[in-house]
Amino acid sequence: MPYPARILLLGGLLALSGPLALGQETIRIRAADIQDAGYPTVRGMEAMAEQLDRATGGRIRMKIYPGAQLGDERDMLEMTIFGGIDISRTSIAPLNSIAPETSVYSLPFLFRSTEHMRRVLDGPIGDEVLAALEPHGLIGLCYYDAGARSLYNRMRPIRSPADLVGMKVRVMNSEVFVDMISTLGANATPMGFGQVYESLALGAIDAAENNWPSYDASRHFEVAPHYSVTQHVMVPEVLVMSRYRWRKISAQDQALIRRAAKESVPVMRRLWDARVKASRNAMAEAGVAIVDNIDKQPFMDAMRPLYDQYLEDPALKGLAERIRAAP
Repeated sequence: MPYPARILLLGGLLALSGPLALGQETIRIRAADIQDAGYPTVRGMEAMAEQLDRATGGRIRMKIYPGAQLGDERDMLEMTIFGGIDISRTSIAPLNSIAPETSVYSLPFLFRSTEHMRRVLDGPIGDEVLAALEPHGLIGLCYYDAGARSLYNRMRPIRSPADLVGMKVRVMNSEVFVDMISTLGANATPMGFGQVYESLALGAIDAAENNWPSYDASRHFEVAPHYSVTQHVMVPEVLVMSRYRWRKISAQDQALIRRAAKESVPVMRRLWDARVKASRNAMAEAGVAIVDNIDKQPFMDAMRPLYDQYLEDPALKGLAERIRAAP
């Protein structure tokens, strides 16, 4: 969204913020997500809205704008910081430049499993990272899942780092992802998600990495039929609220919002887990060559220089060590 358009939209949204800004009894919350209606993150936000409605007898009303109606992810995050949007769901990558603590989550093989990740996020470490957002204009409410990311390609099964050497691999526009793939001996190619299918089909890239639902929904399996379950990265997503709006409501209502957000997490996870299972089954039925039971140790060993590079700050290194040591 062009900058002038974002400013106009921000102004229009602020103009609609009367009940919240004036402290009237009814609080209207605008929440946004780039995902379409029905996606697990949107369904999680809907569960939060229903909980708030029940807990307050309709006094706190949360309206959700899915499908990037209010801009792309970075637009929405910017507007949330400035108070044009009250709550938005964001991936970790845009937060890395805002709060360095969030960048630790993007390190490869940080989490041993989905269960390990969820235990960390639900505990004091997760709360500590959420709290690091507040000085930057955001209130971290809770974490949603974005799944385990694995490698897929159009050429051959990938069982070891050696199988990646020379491949052109699409990655998100994230420095840590670029360095991760380069460290494995492949050629990292930052690219928008919408360009991946055609680029794989034309041979402009050889591989990409993502979770099962994205691989399925994008139909990338049609042009990249080898899926290796490396699970090299498990990055959470974050539900954030504008600190500007947060400070305009009572402590009691803040507590209600936090509780409703936390209670939406199991709903989102249940839907996400079901979607992951359905997508994997669909890919197996479609004839995808799934490489399971990969020895992850060679991949993990290759990542040591990356950890040294990104954990020069003793505080970030300590955070990563506590995460890895968590049960």
